[in-house]
Amino acid sequence: MTPTRRERRTLIRSAARGLTTITASAAAIAGMLVAAPAAHAQAPLQVSTVTAGRTIPWGVVVAPDRTILTGERAGRFVAVRPGGKRVDVRADLSKIFAVHEAGLMGLAIDPRFSENRRVYSCQAEYTVPGAFTVPEPLAGAPIPAPQTGQTTKVVSWRVSADWTRMTRERTLLGNIPVNSSGSRAGCGLAAAADSIWVGTGDTGTPSFAQDRKSLGGKVLHINLDGTPAPGNPDPRSPVYSLGHRNVQGVAVAPGSGRVYAVEQGTRRDDELNLIVAGGNYGYKPDRTPLIYDESVPMTDTGRVPGAVGPVWSSGNSTIATPGIAFLPDTGWGPYSGGLVLTALKGKRLVFLKLSDDGRRVVSKTEALEQKHGRLRGAAVAPDGSLVLTTSDGDGSDRILRVRWED
Repeated sequence: MTPTRRERRTLIRSAARGLTTITASAAAIAGMLVAAPAAHAQAPLQVSTVTAGRTIPWGVVVAPDRTILTGERAGRFVAVRPGGKRVDVRADLSKIFAVHEAGLMGLAIDPRFSENRRVYSCQAEYTVPGAFTVPEPLAGAPIPAPQTGQTTKVVSWRVSADWTRMTRERTLLGNIPVNSSGSRAGCGLAAAADSIWVGTGDTGTPSFAQDRKSLGGKVLHINLDGTPAPGNPDPRSPVYSLGHRNVQGVAVAPGSGRVYAVEQGTRRDDELNLIVAGGNYGYKPDRTPLIYDESVPMTDTGRVPGAVGPVWSSGNSTIATPGIAFLPDTGWGPYSGGLVLTALKGKRLVFLKLSDDGRRVVSKTEALEQKHGRLRGAAVAPDGSLVLTTSDGDGSDRILRVRWED
């Protein structure tokens, strides 16, 4: 039966509505496919526990004899000998200021350790015994905490042949700021052949990152005797670069000698930066008078003309990146010769392969997400394996050994 004109109009409208629905659905599906982030490749890793029962081990180094040394933030050195024996190393850490993020932090081992038995630490110390400290729930307040008698120092230690004792030699560098809250006090170290690189936090003080007279929010470069290293912008100052928020990891790339620092972002943009002499990396949280304004960009090119942008950043959400290590040229699959970052909040490793000029990332792989807790320290052992520290606290932390499975 032939449909009437009205019935034909109804059929046409129904077909149009159906076509519209199908088109919209297809567009939505296509949009979801386009918008969905690409899944991260997972690195094939083998993980084993070296030792357990630790509480916030921060820095970690591995000696030529394969002994692993770490320092717990509250003030204790622990060594693990090649056979697995754990040694609580005797050392005078009686002045450690272990509050919030501050305490016994970064470690570095002298490249000539086999001859001089020397290790370096970055540690916060009391200058006034029993000084007032800000309760931890208030540590992140946008108003800077007062200085009540604390400072951070880079210290040289001599290790006994049997790893049972570390003797303090001298303070190489002092007056690195830390306040009574212990906030943004991170301090990372890297030892080169004849110098030491130091990354510092800005303590949550609005002016420090851009203040060339302050050692907070900087990458510093000193000789092994503590004097400013050659090539610093001001030959009388250890300041090498400025405009940083909280640098907890520094590493020197083998071969090229390029220096990289990894720092933790505000609510976004943890950063990996290639450090250049005099570079300003653009963190300037002083937009509002007297307030530590973390709503500013990590690299604020609008308010800091010429600010140096990062090689890599975490993007919209931070993963809290404290550790960095360069990997050997072999044994790490496509990331041989690349680098690895640890993540506290993100509870993962991030493997990065850099371009030949070291200024951009050409590939990235993530691994161990949510598998071993918060990951902090990172060091490469003589056998090419990666040694990590976890950072969950209350005696639950471990030292891990990681290898790439081909």
